[in-house]
Amino acid sequence: MNRIILLTVVLFSNGFLQAQMDPNIQKTIDQIEDKVIAWRHDFHQNPELSNNEFRTAAKIAEHLTSLGLEVQTGVAKTGVVALLRGDHPGKVVALRADIDALPVTERNDLPYKSAVRARFLDTEIGVMHACGHDTHTAMLMGVAEVLSAHKDKINGTVKFIFQPAEEGPPPGEEGGAKLMIKEGVLTNPAVDAIFGLHINSATPVGTIRYKSGGTMAAVERFVVAVKGKGTHGSAPWTGVDPILIAAKIIDGFQTIISREAPLVNEAAVITIGKITAGVRFNIIPESAELIGTVRTLDPDMRTLIMTRMDAMAADIARAYGGSATIQWQNNTVVTYNDPELTSQMVPSLTTVAGAENVQTTKATTGGEDFSYYQEVVPGFFFFLGGMAPGNTEPFPHHTPDFKVEDSGMKLGVKVMSQIAIDYLNQ
Repeated sequence: MNRIILLTVVLFSNGFLQAQMDPNIQKTIDQIEDKVIAWRHDFHQNPELSNNEFRTAAKIAEHLTSLGLEVQTGVAKTGVVALLRGDHPGKVVALRADIDALPVTERNDLPYKSAVRARFLDTEIGVMHACGHDTHTAMLMGVAEVLSAHKDKINGTVKFIFQPAEEGPPPGEEGGAKLMIKEGVLTNPAVDAIFGLHINSATPVGTIRYKSGGTMAAVERFVVAVKGKGTHGSAPWTGVDPILIAAKIIDGFQTIISREAPLVNEAAVITIGKITAGVRFNIIPESAELIGTVRTLDPDMRTLIMTRMDAMAADIARAYGGSATIQWQNNTVVTYNDPELTSQMVPSLTTVAGAENVQTTKATTGGEDFSYYQEVVPGFFFFLGGMAPGNTEPFPHHTPDFKVEDSGMKLGVKVMSQIAIDYLNQ
């Protein structure tokens, strides 16, 4: 008898969570889709780098204020936070979008293509929303409008977090999720759970992918300073070539991954993204600099890789008569989806996307500073399809050709609205 009662309760609970989206909310989303697309195009055409999202923040704040929300600006330099208090008491849920762009020169031929240029690390370069943050911002603005129109269905409070500098603040500055947390974004009122999404150019429009537990990698930024002895390029034996040493260090680093890291446990990556050395073809310089990233999903592997890189860089440089040291900067920890919260909210995904369009995925070596929120409160972060139907060649993130479809955003607005309502009303 007890078993029958338990089964009945479980079926009823799941049935409630998987009910159809409220038709009035669906109607509101249909009505604002064109507005969300227009916001996205505007942000894409006017991108701004981390900690400099002044125009973006002003446009967000103007919209949220027009909805009658309690709006706070200047959070973590350029962030915007807004509160929507439902008609009924309850918990507090946070929804987060990142708002910054990247130092990438756009190569797409779009009517809303970015032509913006700015200085990044003393180099003038194009600025582009090459990771989809323009869509995240536009979608969350849409969610704010939808939920504001249906406060009677909300038991509790929704906190909208528009976060700058997800890609990392400029050198020497604070920023991103860390600074937002430091400035109290998860308090006043205290957040019970936080949700976020990331559009993905390799996932078909209409599809949602997620993973319980470790989902995205811890990210370290490193700088290797190589010291040699400068001399004339015609007589290398009279100096110590830091460029040669740098090349040997790069080669050595890859053996840590291929020969020392236990990849049967989790994936790991070492990438060099920038090499700086010399000024002229016939001068061996005194120094070289390597800048790169380490991505790990396992804490023990993280420690192993960083320790071995420190030792290997120093030893290789010493073997060739030079020296090398590494400076480390942690950019993100592992993006960890709370298993209980994930299980609780998956039915909300299937409500709006259909069970056949909600898929589990493997962990990725990409990183997300959403992970810092998850260290403080339970969080759930998932991936939204942005690839055009029938396309078999996605446009990679962080490249000049990155592209996602406007049509993918409607599902994003729907699912974030549904998750907020379901979480607060359970």
